Amino acid sequence: MKISLSKKLALGALASAGTLMATAGSAFAAAPKIDSGDTAWMLTSSALVLMMTIPGLGLFYAGMVRRKNMLATMAQSFGATCVITVLWMIVGYSIAFTPNPGAGLNPYIGGFAYLFLKPMGLGVTSSLAPTIPESVYMFFQMTFAIITPALIAGALADRMKYSAFLWFMALWLLFVYCPIAHWVWGGGWLGTLGALDYAGGTVVHLNAGTAGLVVCLMLGKRVGYGSENMAPHNLLFSVIGASLLWVGWFGFNAGSAVTSNVNAGMAAAATQIATAAAALGWMFSEWLIAKKPSVLGMISGAVAGLVAITPASGYVNPTGALIIGISAGVVCYVASVWVKKLLGYDDALDTWGVHGVGGAWGAMLTGAFASNAINSSAKGWLIDGNFGQMWIQFVDVAAVFVYCGIGTFIILKLIDMVIGLRVSPEVEREGLDINLHGEEVHG
Repeated sequence: MKISLSKKLALGALASAGTLMATAGSAFAAAPKIDSGDTAWMLTSSALVLMMTIPGLGLFYAGMVRRKNMLATMAQSFGATCVITVLWMIVGYSIAFTPNPGAGLNPYIGGFAYLFLKPMGLGVTSSLAPTIPESVYMFFQMTFAIITPALIAGALADRMKYSAFLWFMALWLLFVYCPIAHWVWGGGWLGTLGALDYAGGTVVHLNAGTAGLVVCLMLGKRVGYGSENMAPHNLLFSVIGASLLWVGWFGFNAGSAVTSNVNAGMAAAATQIATAAAALGWMFSEWLIAKKPSVLGMISGAVAGLVAITPASGYVNPTGALIIGISAGVVCYVASVWVKKLLGYDDALDTWGVHGVGGAWGAMLTGAFASNAINSSAKGWLIDGNFGQMWIQFVDVAAVFVYCGIGTFIILKLIDMVIGLRVSPEVEREGLDINLHGEEVHG
């Protein structure tokens, strides 16, 4: 069949256009695509997690100390937020989540390519979160970096210098938190090994709890501990703080899906179930032994459940969440009340008993109840018969405990040698509010 010149030209143009469209489509598919829904969810999650520290953790801790130390306790959460925000922007994000230029990912620490976040443009995404701007991912991880050191304040309440506290927050973030975050989430050796930590059972809670145990042992007991009344000043503040923590934790756990998908939904459901179950587990344990279910026990149990489900939230089904929650409430009650009394250390607000023990317990049970049907990267021992995961979880727990314990001890020793850690007995008796901040709570 004879084709005219005009038809040949038309067919050629169509073919060229098709080639261009295919090439453009291929290039478009290869380029990272920022999803507005994921971005909106992650901005919301970041705000929720920030709310966990101020005002959530601040109120939770401030209500449990004596009246003369309430402002000082609030100042610790607020000051930690400010110091860590600036350090995270300058260097923390870079060494926790970015590779070394030309060398790829280091198994132990990140690189310095993102100092002052210089490469972070408006349209830049991270390989760890390809559907949201990297600025949003950085902000989300910043809120985790803020609350983790701030949790330690519960163990040192009523007796640490504010200057020493701020130095400790800064050094601990850079030399303990950032390396461990890199090990598990930033392409480091524990993540490569296969450790399952969805939202921070070891990175956040075991890490903070271990540091809390070390710092309370090094500081020693509060003046009057065991002989004076050290009951909480205002449990209403603590209930409000715990409630804010509970709500904010959905950003913590469901936000760790880094997308608004089915994983986020399951993580949210698991979080709610485990938290309620743990509050009941602690409450009924206390009711059985002490004959009364205290409000302090209920909110402590709820926080224990939040802690324990954190590593498991995106990996377990609702039944697994229920078992983790109930058991965490009982185990953390025993650790915070009976074991602390037996060993005699002064962990003022039970940072080790709730966050350390709860984080380790949740991490190990993640290895038992993780389900490949929920998350394709997770296979637990009891659900999918992968006993090897339990060993990996144990390595994760042991590595974080040992490194954090040694690192925290060294940092505290250095600070003590230079400026001292603890206020004088006179200041401690009179109160930190008036002596460290020149202010008091009135009314």
